[in-house]
Amino acid sequence: MSPAGTAAGAVGDDAEQHPAKALDDTVHQRIRLGILTVAHQARRAEFGLLRTTLDLTAGNLGQHLTVLEKAALIAVEKGYEGRRPRTWITLTPAGERALREEVAHLKRLIHQIETAGGDHTD
Repeated sequence: MSPAGTAAGAVGDDAEQHPAKALDDTVHQRIRLGILTVAHQARRAEFGLLRTTLDLTAGNLGQHLTVLEKAALIAVEKGYEGRRPRTWITLTPAGERALREEVAHLKRLIHQIETAGGDHTD
């Protein structure tokens, strides 16, 4: 069996799903993955921190937070710090789980690429 046949067989094998198919579209989107990651690291991320860290407009960040909140992956808390209104974001248990699963699928995908063999660089 040729190496190309082996690779084609591995990709077409129904016994194991390709890691890319397991990626969650809600979580995997670049900005939302960034939000989940920053919120995970900070444990409680303030809106301004997310906006600055991810280099987003307030409106763009707000739209992504709405998607994540509707998916029950984050909790949004509004309040005041002194006289200034603040918005804090924390991951829900489902958000923590979704982030862990996404990272695991990405690791599987990276492992598959690294162990596929062959040098495809020019």
